[in-house]
Amino acid sequence: MKQLTTTSLCLALLVLAGGAAAATRDHDLQPEDTFSLTALDNLAVAPDGAAVAYTETRWGEGKTGRATDLWVTATAGGTPRRLTFDGFGGSGCTWSPDGRWLYFLGRDKAGRDTPPRDGSAQVWRLSPEGGTPVAVTRSAEPVEAFELSPDGQSIYYAVGKDQTDEAWSELLKKYDDLHYGHGVTELTEVRRLDLATWREDTAFGAARVIGEMALSPDGRRLAMITTSDNELIFKEGWSRVDVLDLASGAVTELTDQTWRDGHKSPYGWIDDLAWSADGRALAFAIAYDGFASDIWVAEERDGGWPLQKIVRPDPLHYDGGLTWRGPGRTLCYRGETMARVHVVAIENVAGGTQGRTAELTKGDLVVAGFGFDRKGAALAAIWETTTDANDVYLVSAPDKHRRLTRVNPQVDSWKLPQISHVSWTGEGGRTCWGILELPAGYQPGSGPLPAIIDLHGGPTASTRIGLRVWMYGRGLMPARGYALLSPNYRGSTGYGDAFLEELVGRENDIEVKDITAGVRWLIDQGLADPAKLGVMGWSNGGYLTNCLIAAEPDMFAAASSGAGVLDMVIQWGTEDTPGHVINFVGGLPWQQAEAYRKASPLYALDRVKTPTLIHVGGADPRVPVAHSRALYRALQHYLKVPTQLVEYPGEPHGLTTRHNRMAKMEWDLAWFDKYLLGK
Repeated sequence: MKQLTTTSLCLALLVLAGGAAAATRDHDLQPEDTFSLTALDNLAVAPDGAAVAYTETRWGEGKTGRATDLWVTATAGGTPRRLTFDGFGGSGCTWSPDGRWLYFLGRDKAGRDTPPRDGSAQVWRLSPEGGTPVAVTRSAEPVEAFELSPDGQSIYYAVGKDQTDEAWSELLKKYDDLHYGHGVTELTEVRRLDLATWREDTAFGAARVIGEMALSPDGRRLAMITTSDNELIFKEGWSRVDVLDLASGAVTELTDQTWRDGHKSPYGWIDDLAWSADGRALAFAIAYDGFASDIWVAEERDGGWPLQKIVRPDPLHYDGGLTWRGPGRTLCYRGETMARVHVVAIENVAGGTQGRTAELTKGDLVVAGFGFDRKGAALAAIWETTTDANDVYLVSAPDKHRRLTRVNPQVDSWKLPQISHVSWTGEGGRTCWGILELPAGYQPGSGPLPAIIDLHGGPTASTRIGLRVWMYGRGLMPARGYALLSPNYRGSTGYGDAFLEELVGRENDIEVKDITAGVRWLIDQGLADPAKLGVMGWSNGGYLTNCLIAAEPDMFAAASSGAGVLDMVIQWGTEDTPGHVINFVGGLPWQQAEAYRKASPLYALDRVKTPTLIHVGGADPRVPVAHSRALYRALQHYLKVPTQLVEYPGEPHGLTTRHNRMAKMEWDLAWFDKYLLGK
C-alpha cells in the first residue's frame, strides 16, 4: 500500500490531566453515543481571570431537543460548579465589573402566564457561587439581546415591536394570523434599565431591525447592526453598522451602501461587533457565500470614522469571534487554516495600520470559542482535538495549556477512528485536501475497506480535523468498518482565498471533479473497495451527492442525500438566502439561464443508477422540501432507481430532536449496510 499523505498524527492513546493513566478504549461506537456528548459554548472569563463561565448543552429524550445550562470553573483548578438547571439557559453570559454577578439570557419554564416565569427569554442575574437566579427584566416581549454597562449599574436590552404597512394596515391587523410576504416588520426597541432604581426608559425607538448590538467600554455609545426589514436577505446586503450616541440620541451610519461598492459580492452579511478598550475603534466582519470573509475596523479620528480593511495572511480564513485583547489595540479572532482553527492575534491595529499576525494557540486543535480577562493576560478557550471532544483550557503560551474541564469522560473509553489530514491531486492539477477516518483497529496493508465519501455543507465551510461523532457520518461509519473520506473540495475554507473562490461560477463541475479525484486516490491507496463506495452529505453536501450520482452513475453503490438542492431556479425562488445562488451562478435566472441549468443536477437525473436515500426537514427554509420530493419522484416513479424519502415534519434545515436524528442514523446505516455490504 502507498504511504498516506498526512499533516497530522493519527490516533494515539492520551495521558489524562493530572497524571492519571489513559482509560482502556474498549467501547464500540453506536448511534446512541452521539447523544451522550456535551457541547460547550458562551465562554466568558471573569474580569480578574480567576474563573471562567460557560454553558453546557445536552440532549434530552425523544422529541425534547437539547437543553442548555450555565456552569463556572476556577482557573486555578477544582471541580466545575453548575449554576442553572432544567435547560434554564445561559446565552450572552456577561460578568459584572466587580466579578460578583453573572448576567445572562435565560428561560424560566415554571408555566406561568406572565413574565419572567412564562418561558420567555429574559435577562437574569446569578452569583458565580450559586444560588437562585434573579430576574432582571420582566418584559412582555422576549428579550433578544442585552448589554451590561461598564459600571454595572444598568443594562440595555432589545425587544421586538411589530409594525404594519400603513397602506394595508387594516387588513394586515384583521388577519394577523396569516403569513405575509411583506408589510409586517418586527422592528427593534432598545430599553435602558437602571439596576439601582429599577426604572427604565427607551434608549432607541423601534425604527430599525437590530441584528446585533455592542456597548462601548466607556458606556457612551451603542454600536448596532441594523436593517430596514427582518427578512433574512436584508441582512445579506442591506445591513449596515450604526453607532448610537446614548446622550444625544444621534445615530452615525458607518457603512452606507457605497461602502459595499467594490466588494466581491453585494450580498455580504455583517456580524461580530467588537469595541476596543478605549472605545475609539469598532471591529466587525462581513461574510459572503462563495468568497472569503473580511474584517473591518472603523476608528474615530479626524472628526470621522474612517474604515480600515484588515489584511489576513493567506491561507488564513476568518472563522468568527472578534475580540480586542485587554487595554491595547490587539485584535483577536478564530483563524482557520489547513483544517485547524486557532486563536489569532493582530497587533497594533491603529491609525489605519496593523502589526504582525500571530497564533496564540498551536497544534491539531479546532477552537470553538475563547475569551480574555480584563487585562488581556488570561486566555481561556474551548477546543476539540482528534482524541477529545470539546473542553475548556487555560492557555499560558501557544504550545502550553491546562485543561479546566472534562465534560465528556465517556470518550476516553471509545474506540476512536484514526484521523488524518490528507491530500491528493484534484481537477487541473490543483492539490485538494480532506479528513480521512479509518477504523480504530485498521493496520496499513490490511486491504481495501468499504468506503463512504462524506461531503460538508456550505460550500463556504470545511471539514476540520477535530473529533466528530455525529449523524452526518464521521466517527460512526469508521466504527462500522468503513473508511470515511471528507473532502475539502474547491470552495472550502482554510486553504486560501483563491482555492475558496475558484468554485464561483463552476458549481456542479470543478468541485465534483475534485471529489471524484479524491475517491480514485482513496482506491489507489488500497484503502477503498471500488465496488463498495457510498456517498452522503447534508445541505450543500446533499446537493453534491445529487450532482455526483448524476455525474458518476457507476462510481457509487449507495447514496444518502440530505436537504440537497436539485434545481437552482427552485432554490433561488424559494430559499431564505437567495444571494447564495446569485453569487455562485453569477446573476438572476433570466440573466443566466444556462448557468442555472448547468449547476442543477435535475437535468442529468436520467443517468442515475445509485440507490438513493433522501432526507429533508418538512419546514426547511434553506433548502425547501420541494427539491427532495422532486428527486424522490424522479427516481421512484420515472427512473425506477431504488429510493426512499424520509421527511421530518416541522424540522428546519437541521434535525433538532433526538428522535429524528436517531431515525436518520439508523436509516443511513441500514441503507449502506444493504447496498454496500449486502446485509
